[in-house]
Amino acid sequence: MTPQRVTLITLGVADLTRAKAFYDALGWQATERTEGVVFYQINGMVLGLFGLGPLAADQGRPDAPLGTGAMTLAQNFSTEAEVDAAYAQALTVGATALKAPEKVFWGGYSGYYADPDGHVWEVAMNPFWPLNDDGSLTLPTGADA
Repeated sequence: MTPQRVTLITLGVADLTRAKAFYDALGWQATERTEGVVFYQINGMVLGLFGLGPLAADQGRPDAPLGTGAMTLAQNFSTEAEVDAAYAQALTVGATALKAPEKVFWGGYSGYYADPDGHVWEVAMNPFWPLNDDGSLTLPTGADA
């Protein structure tokens, strides 16, 4: 088994009900919900939403003041119009605008928003990284890279 993989991303959230409502409004469908955690199956991995206090306790540091880290989650799309639509939908259902989608220096098109807990999402179209039919991304290799 390769060590170069991610199977689960867990976002700490202040209000689990609000966070679930936000992702549901984006069209996400929860696969499983257990006490205090909501899981979404996404192309071979899982996104989890977990209350901040219970997440800190689960990490073995119950008094830690958890917040958002210096990272970005991203969704790539096939067209600029799809990027614009995803960005607009996120804002409509409660996201905070960070940077409206625009053409960027590396030849693509992208924008950023924050979910209600401040987790930053990029929505992008990269003409050098075509998406698979299921929306997943496999980086080009060899002569295609």
